[in-house]
Amino acid sequence: QVQLVESGGGLVQAGGSLRLSCAASRSIFSFTRMGWYRQAPGKQRELVATIHIGDSTNYVDSVKGRFTISRDNAKNTVYLQMNSLKPEDTAVYYCNALVGLLSQYWGQGTQVTVSS
Repeated sequence: QVQLVESGGGLVQAGGSLRLSCAASRSIFSFTRMGWYRQAPGKQRELVATIHIGDSTNYVDSVKGRFTISRDNAKNTVYLQMNSLKPEDTAVYYCNALVGLLSQYWGQGTQVTVSS
C-alpha cells in the first residue's frame, strides 16, 4: 500500500505560480511512474504530467512550457511547478503512483483555483 498526500493548492491570479507537492508514504525510487491528473467541474479527469522511472517526463499539450514535474527520491516527493497559470487550469489536482505494472494509488486531491 502507498498513501499519497498532496499539498500546495490554493487561489492565485492568472499569470501566477503554484507548486504542488505529493508526499508518498514510502520510497518512490522504484515506482514505475508518478503523475498529476486534474478534474475540473463537469469534466473528466485528465492526465497533466508524468515522470517515469529514469526521469523521462510527459505533459499534456495545454501545459507544455508552463508546468514542470519533478521528483525528489530522498524526500519521497513529486512536485508540479505551475507557472503562467490560466483560469482554465482551475481544477482539483490529484497525485497518482503506478507501482509495478498494475498497482495504482491516488491522493485525495488539492484544489487549484485561478482567477481572471
